[in-house]
Amino acid sequence: MAFKSDQGDDLQSEINVVPLVDIILVVLIIFMVTAPMIMKPSINVNLPKAASGEATTPSKLNITISNDGKVILDGKEADDQAVMLAAQNEVSKNPDIQAIISADRDVPHGRVVALLDIVKGAGVKKFAISIDKK
Repeated sequence: MAFKSDQGDDLQSEINVVPLVDIILVVLIIFMVTAPMIMKPSINVNLPKAASGEATTPSKLNITISNDGKVILDGKEADDQAVMLAAQNEVSKNPDIQAIISADRDVPHGRVVALLDIVKGAGVKKFAISIDKK
């Protein structure tokens, strides 16, 4: 846009930032609206609930991963195949069984996810991850 001044034919050009700000605000609103739809949780964790102060928990499948990577199923050392068979067996008895996974803090995240995948593939729908409170 050019303006004429009384002093001559000098052109005065300025950038009008109002349309730029309008466009940026529209893009920001679009991102804010679509971001929650795009983000999906990859692992669902259901924590056990207590009713009226008493610990009422469903049947459990206790799985522990030690810092050296050994998997312990209900107090006995097991491999991935044994975990899958035990989970399938428990699901056939009780479809609402809950798997509780206790992993050492030095265990790689990928190992815990792999174990969750094995248990989920066996039909377990509820998971909890055991932690120590500070």
